[in-house]
Amino acid sequence: MKCNNNNGGVAWSRGPLIGKGGFGSVYLASLKNPKSRNGYYPPVMAVKSAEVSASCSLQKEKEVFNCLNGCPFIIKCFGEETTSNKDGEMFYNVLLEYASGGNLACLIKKSDGVGLPELDVKRYTRSILEGICYIHSRGYVHCDLKPENILLVSNRAKAGEFVAKVGDFGLAKKSEKRNKKMKIDPYLRGTALYMAPETVANHVQESPCDIWALGCVVLEMLTGKPAWDLKPHVTTEELLRKIGDGYESPKIPSQISKDAKDFLKRCFVANPMFRFTAEMLLDEPFMSGVDLDGVEFVETSDAESVEWTVTLCGTDDEFSDPSLYEEWSFTSDEGSCFSPWSDDEEGITSDVDAMKHASRVEANAVQYPATCTIPAGA
Repeated sequence: MKCNNNNGGVAWSRGPLIGKGGFGSVYLASLKNPKSRNGYYPPVMAVKSAEVSASCSLQKEKEVFNCLNGCPFIIKCFGEETTSNKDGEMFYNVLLEYASGGNLACLIKKSDGVGLPELDVKRYTRSILEGICYIHSRGYVHCDLKPENILLVSNRAKAGEFVAKVGDFGLAKKSEKRNKKMKIDPYLRGTALYMAPETVANHVQESPCDIWALGCVVLEMLTGKPAWDLKPHVTTEELLRKIGDGYESPKIPSQISKDAKDFLKRCFVANPMFRFTAEMLLDEPFMSGVDLDGVEFVETSDAESVEWTVTLCGTDDEFSDPSLYEEWSFTSDEGSCFSPWSDDEEGITSDVDAMKHASRVEANAVQYPATCTIPAGA
């Protein structure tokens, strides 16, 4: 695989574009001298980049990573570095663990609407729960748990097996649960399909909203379909109104096991005060028999051997509103500002163009395609 070494770092070379979003572009990267004794960086990494002038969100994400070091079920962050290209443009880069298995969304899509085997679902769910437990224990809320943000890393102990790790903390926030005067968050963060009722109705985003989103992810793994049974041409506003009303939750299919049904019921409790915590869910029968003690993670040793694909999977054509699947945040007043944003990718012919595009998008709130903040009343 031919790598583009432009705008690389001191010890690493930038490879092909493997993913992109509203806050930056993600590239495959490899060490310039893989035989060196630099034990800190792995031979292959994922590098998330944005132009320095528009890297505020990415720098905030790095701050979250700084507080979450030490959990084997959260994507590792190896550091940050500022680089420049031949035109003198400066880029801020965050060096991350490379997930050779892609993301959970792509794996679910490969099931062709059938879903994953329940044993696999249990194993992935246990890994995700361990990650969520750690995130919440450190005083953070992820706010955007969904299959696209669950990455699959090779397990050295079992060939061909992958371990799920929580990634993408671009919308994460500090929890205000311990604050006696808890303020309602003016920003609505996340992806519509995975939002909890209290998030939509009251703009409350604390640890229970991650549990609701986890239930949506588990249900999607089991069925191969989104948690909400949506009819064609359903808009984001209609879906959010349905969620915010709080009168119904995603339908739990009859064909799954009793333990799986009970687990999902604990996640989909409408009142967040009575929704199970991540720690409580680890003791559920659905999680019994899942042993992660022997997990060993494999470091990809050669960038040339990587069979890479863009990690953003397409969504089902039957849903006409793409914003149902997009992550975003906005500030709203009494009138909701729901808008179906879409990516404008025309003119992107190279990795550098993609980086410039992501930076331009972040610089203008009105044009944000994936993760965005719209001023109240816009």
